[in-house]
Amino acid sequence: MLSTRFLWRTVGLAAFLSTLLCIFGFVYAINQIMFPKKAGNMGVAAPQETVKPKESSFAAKDKIQIVALGDSLSAGTGDLSGRGYVGQVKEKLEKQLGKPVFILNNFAIPGFKTSNMLKDMEEKKGIDTALSQADLIVLTIGGNDLFEGGQGVFNGQSDESFNPGAALERMPEALKRLELILDRVAKLNPTAVICYVGLYHPFLDIDPNREGSPIIQKWNMSAFEIANRYPNMVVVPTFDLFEVNLSKYLYTDHFHPNQDGYERIAERIAQVVK
Repeated sequence: MLSTRFLWRTVGLAAFLSTLLCIFGFVYAINQIMFPKKAGNMGVAAPQETVKPKESSFAAKDKIQIVALGDSLSAGTGDLSGRGYVGQVKEKLEKQLGKPVFILNNFAIPGFKTSNMLKDMEEKKGIDTALSQADLIVLTIGGNDLFEGGQGVFNGQSDESFNPGAALERMPEALKRLELILDRVAKLNPTAVICYVGLYHPFLDIDPNREGSPIIQKWNMSAFEIANRYPNMVVVPTFDLFEVNLSKYLYTDHFHPNQDGYERIAERIAQVVK
């Protein structure tokens, strides 16, 4: 009789404790739902906040001012309309943004190499002033360092096969100067959108083994690594724009884009800064 009474007391106590435990768990769960606590450092990473991409600074502006720098590509050599990619970017952005777009200055000079551009920026103080006032800065440089307008990239006067070694030898020093140029531009105007227009391979049709393509890609990747240090700087790729139907988009000098070629570059820039 005693053992039976003890058994029932044990069962009753266990049921009572179980009921208390369920009530406590229920109250704790409700409390956590209504008053959640921040997760501590318990070896499980807390969810990270989603960082929204920075909106284009163009949206808040009444007008957009463009400053261009560089070589014959920014000067528009080969475009018989005289607009080049800079003029066509102006037109496209006006339609795209629905506001006035002005070319404040175009300092590009045909034949310029990175060394010429650095010297020009050091000697002409007006360049710094214009850059500091720009909303969009576009520049092309490096093609003449590698290709020298077609000189020095061929095996010889009697042999016009492409010689990529000549371009490769000039690349390291040219990239150092490109780094100085982009750093200077970024520091002069840390809020402007800065577009460095990448290189394409103008001698693709006389380079059957495509030996020059990896060299151009190496330059463009190095430029990307430099530009990636600055939040408002981008490299605008153009290599793919001239891979197919090259002659359709090049001027008769077989080096510069024609009007259609510049239009493709301008469209790419307009897409990037949209």
